[in-house]
Amino acid sequence: MAERIRIEQHSVGGGLLWAAGWLFTVGYLQLTFWKGVFALFIWPYYIGEALRTLCAS
Repeated sequence: MAERIRIEQHSVGGGLLWAAGWLFTVGYLQLTFWKGVFALFIWPYYIGEALRTLCAS
């Protein structure tokens, strides 16, 4: 008897959360176009830098 294999993908929520975080970063920090493109990969860095300056004040 052949075994049925069922594949489920549940990564939509994680992707949407990542995209929302990236858009928030670009808007909140008013990044230029190229910094916004660069933020696609390291957007947590930009948020960390902004929070560090806010907390140090």
